[in-house]
Amino acid sequence: MKQLDCCLTIIFPRALEENLVDNLLTHPDLASGFTTSHVEGHGAGAAFHSVQEQVRGRAHRSQMQIVMNREDAATLVAHLKAELPNREVAYWITPVMEFGRLA
Repeated sequence: MKQLDCCLTIIFPRALEENLVDNLLTHPDLASGFTTSHVEGHGAGAAFHSVQEQVRGRAHRSQMQIVMNREDAATLVAHLKAELPNREVAYWITPVMEFGRLA
């Protein structure tokens, strides 16, 4: 089994959630599992898609987190850049010191 040594976090507009999830489900060799949640984006880089978002100053977004192997993360990011290019999708990769299950 590959070492799970990083966490790939992807932030994207909620309208892209199904496309992104479907894309990941077709690549279980790279991302065998992931977590998604709804978040709000703040700051100069946030694009607002509704009047409500403009008034509140927060953009509705989804977040996906994948604990995975570092080389696979780089491969997956390259794949997503080619398949789903979008300036509103942000990502970062952070180290994972330990990953396991309690039982």
